[in-house]
Amino acid sequence: MIYLDNAATTFQKPAAVQRAVMQAMRTMSSPGRGGYAAAQQAEETLFRCRSAAAALFSVPSVEQVVFTMNATHALNIAIKSLVRPGGRVVISGYEHNAVTRPLHALGAEVIVAAAPLFSPPETVSAFERALALRPDAAVCTHVSNVFGDILPIERIAQLCRRADVPLIIDASQSAGALPLDFSALRPAFVAMPGHKGLYGPQGTGLLLCGHDVLPLLEGGTGSASLRQEMPDFLPDRLECGTLNVVGAASLCAGIDFVRRQTVAGLYRHESRLCELLCDSLADVPEITVYRKPGVAY
Repeated sequence: MIYLDNAATTFQKPAAVQRAVMQAMRTMSSPGRGGYAAAQQAEETLFRCRSAAAALFSVPSVEQVVFTMNATHALNIAIKSLVRPGGRVVISGYEHNAVTRPLHALGAEVIVAAAPLFSPPETVSAFERALALRPDAAVCTHVSNVFGDILPIERIAQLCRRADVPLIIDASQSAGALPLDFSALRPAFVAMPGHKGLYGPQGTGLLLCGHDVLPLLEGGTGSASLRQEMPDFLPDRLECGTLNVVGAASLCAGIDFVRRQTVAGLYRHESRLCELLCDSLADVPEITVYRKPGVAY
């Protein structure tokens, strides 16, 4: 089958991801709820997944890697931790509804750093002007889900650090496909799904945390159970209720696959497939192909 919707969900998973689902269902229960073998196996699997993600994205501590349901869930946590109702936010001109709808619900003043597509210098200049207005936060997608434009996230992060404006990076289309160095970028948060470039199942996501954070939900965590407030430490502060252990086990297998193949290797492979597709479509008289040559790194 030729599948062309990987930007929404990577459908063709590595075999190890499929095996991890069955293994988790056979051997794992709820983490943090007991000391028996199935609970310990679940706890160890979550730790392995956090560790693999921390290594892939250069996150200093595994505790900064938080499991979410998807990138939308992660973005809601990040946005509502930084933006007060009616606050001011800078965004790129290419944000997903997962960003714009939470901002609308907060009644935020949204400043769009508008720039032409595929023009990094103009994008940087637009963010520089917008950040001078001293927003509460900035939100920027790494790659447009509509056009595939790769935004100059390193320069934007540098501008945000200089302006002392916390940055939220939406890595929905880039995690696993492009280099993403959390320690170098020093953003407030990076949100990503598990089911795209990380080859995990739907219903999984990650939030990489570099800033103080507010819980979006409250509930049981398996820790500090006598307190009625949510724990004040990560990841427990954000992970309430029974976690998706089966999803985390298979996401871990997906991240391991990315690390073995390397992000650069996967990018080269995808670029070759894209070039092949464009070349083939260009031979069809009824189709006009708009393309930008692939850029290797």
